[in-house]
Amino acid sequence: MRKGTKRNLFIAATYGAVLFLGLLLGQNYAGENRWSGSGGLLPLGKTDRTGKVQHMIDLIVSNYVDSMDIGQLQDLAINEIVAQLDPHSEYLQPDQALKQHETLEGSFEGIGIEYYNLHDTLMTVGLIAGGPAQRAGMRVGDKLVAINGDAIAGVNITDKAIEEKIRGRRGTAIEITINRSGKDIPTPLKVMRDRVDVSSIDAAYIIDSATAYIKIRRFGANTADDFRQALQNLKKQGAQRLILDLRENGGGYFSAATALASQFFVDKQLIVYTQGAHEARTDYYSSADGIFGNGELAVLIDEQSASASEIVAGAIQDLERGIIVGRQSFGKALVQEQFGFGDGSAINLTVARYYTPSGRCIQKSYPISNGKNHHLANRPTPAKKLMDTTIAEAVRRHRPSQDVYKTASGKLVYGGGGISPDVLVPADSSGISTLYRKIRKANLIETYVYDRLTKSVPAYAAENYLKGYFLPDKEYDDFLQYVRNKGIDHTTKEAEAIKPMVRTDIEALLGRYYFGSETFFKVRNRSDQVLAQALNALQGG
Repeated sequence: MRKGTKRNLFIAATYGAVLFLGLLLGQNYAGENRWSGSGGLLPLGKTDRTGKVQHMIDLIVSNYVDSMDIGQLQDLAINEIVAQLDPHSEYLQPDQALKQHETLEGSFEGIGIEYYNLHDTLMTVGLIAGGPAQRAGMRVGDKLVAINGDAIAGVNITDKAIEEKIRGRRGTAIEITINRSGKDIPTPLKVMRDRVDVSSIDAAYIIDSATAYIKIRRFGANTADDFRQALQNLKKQGAQRLILDLRENGGGYFSAATALASQFFVDKQLIVYTQGAHEARTDYYSSADGIFGNGELAVLIDEQSASASEIVAGAIQDLERGIIVGRQSFGKALVQEQFGFGDGSAINLTVARYYTPSGRCIQKSYPISNGKNHHLANRPTPAKKLMDTTIAEAVRRHRPSQDVYKTASGKLVYGGGGISPDVLVPADSSGISTLYRKIRKANLIETYVYDRLTKSVPAYAAENYLKGYFLPDKEYDDFLQYVRNKGIDHTTKEAEAIKPMVRTDIEALLGRYYFGSETFFKVRNRSDQVLAQALNALQGG
């Protein structure tokens, strides 16, 4: 890569999963970024060939029968050009570029609330600890009625309009009229917009007496620091082993991925290298001062683990530092550089591929506009029948021979189509049932919980909730009737098949509502087979 710049390298990762909310936290998954610092529009007229595009736009603006917006024409031209490239190169409008930047930087200017649109009314379901809204006295469960005197409840307001009303410059005030426990509060809450910092760590806690669990949502500017702080606290509690959960993590900053991977080594190791037609090979090494350079390690991945997540998993696997548990990762090994334009828009342009320490590229093939595929190794055939075999044995039968690589000890690893876990844990079949997908698509679990199960604050602490609350059978039956009332019919057998997942979803969502994000993951993890397999492997089972 180019030396002497302050730009961040990035892995575009638009493949990710937002848990459930239209958040005002900027928590949408985005790509790795290295800012070019260039201004103005793309220099389309640098050569005779590229000059044709700009010349055509000039001709239309100067001679076309109707007036045309030059900016709109340029956007159309750029989008059409980018469409001919790989799926991770993209053109971003100014608001999209800003959101991506805020997401990865882990901060934005706003009030720090999470909301759910319940019956055309915004219900507060989460508050950033110490954020502007919480400081002003807002509580979880408050419903937003009006902002600065303008009604927002019952008027079919769009997410964009909500954001425009709530987001704003630091130091400016916003007045929010709220309904609390069914009663309108007569005096609006005055909230002073401020910088809001959002951690990239979703949960960090001790599972048993010696095993720490840390879940990372994305790879942002502060991820490595957040991780170090979280793990230091857990080590003080006796953690000697670590389970790092990168499932549903669509990526983030390349520099964050290498910084995190460095935490698992006590000597200088090649973590990843990048190379492209116009980019010379650049090697990235661990810094040899990792906070968890020793100790047993398991990394959890799934089909939504992409980009920066795969850099970390690939390094851990290739260097035999730990075990990879779960399902085949997404398969995204393309590196983007972000070029900014003077109007705030930007283009994320793929400039290189990255390779794991053993030299493998885990990029899957992808379609391009002419209907053909870029010929990069495809994923292996889905392994539904391979529950009792190791992933190495399974993949050996499905991977082409040219995709086989070896680690220093001779262990086989595979390129193309993502990272193959060392311990394969197939997806729960109930999670892919038609009934469950319909319920999730209609947001019925969230609506049911917020509408019917959040009427009173529990008189017990989070630990009591985790140990003592399990959704009663009657409540599950009531939920099934609610589902039927919403037009989704099902058989008794279908309802029984998805019962464990729905109960866990409801219990986790309630836990999050009352006790925060960490409780949500603690509830989910109680019945998580991937986590159970990782824990069993680390404990020598």
